[in-house]
Amino acid sequence: MRAEGRDHGNVQTPDDDVKTQAPDHDVKTQAPDHGYATVDDPDGYFGEAVAAHYDETSAEMFAPETVDPAVALIAELAELPGHKPRALEFGVGTGRIALPLARAGVPVHGIDMSRAMVERMRAKPGGDAIGVTIGDFATARADGEFTVAYLVFNTINNLLTQDAQVDCFLNAAAHLVPGGHFVIEVGVPALRSLPPGQDAVPFHVGPDRLGFDTYDVATQRMRSHHVRVVDGRATHLSIPFRYVWPAELDLMARLAGMRLRDRWEDWDRRPFTSDSTRHVSVWEKD
Repeated sequence: MRAEGRDHGNVQTPDDDVKTQAPDHDVKTQAPDHGYATVDDPDGYFGEAVAAHYDETSAEMFAPETVDPAVALIAELAELPGHKPRALEFGVGTGRIALPLARAGVPVHGIDMSRAMVERMRAKPGGDAIGVTIGDFATARADGEFTVAYLVFNTINNLLTQDAQVDCFLNAAAHLVPGGHFVIEVGVPALRSLPPGQDAVPFHVGPDRLGFDTYDVATQRMRSHHVRVVDGRATHLSIPFRYVWPAELDLMARLAGMRLRDRWEDWDRRPFTSDSTRHVSVWEKD
């Protein structure tokens, strides 16, 4: 939900180019969102206007101290006896994790709705070696089997219904070999920060940028609002999400034939506690 989050979608390519499938969870047909305008763009909420500045506005997420521990853990989980390591990223975007993971020796395939984001990855060194399926990662299928699938930076919340999130787990399990791993990095819903009668929580306050989340606790729907001031003019970007609890994710995994293996506070494997604001969870396919 921070930065501009991430989205998903449906098209395939062989492992050195791109394929396309029709999305099953179209942004425009999601549950109503309290009068906010829906986006009429095949790239969803992460079209050209967002993709052009995504790496810059999410710069802290590209720092080595953020990326390296994630890559190390995913690469470790990709190693399974009797199988060649192969990773599937849901919401591959501009390649923040996929590119260094491929450089670490793990073949990567990605699924993403946004062609604009994928084009940014393609323009980077090594980007043409990442196979991509353009489509909704809740349902889009990639060729072959994988030893690890992963979904980082709150991207599970881009799926706006519980059914779509369950479908995502089912899709991950369908791609994994037995014993394979599904990894999600996501924030813990910040409802403890909401006083009675308040539905907004700020996450960034600066001289030229304001960010805050608004929550609807009855529906588990939320929106991240990004207000930026450039040359004295303010712009407002609002992106919808569905927040999800750790125990809810565990049940989704059970429905997909997976069980929780590990849960940590972060990629450095610090213990997950009642005070943790996010978690990295690993489920194993039966």
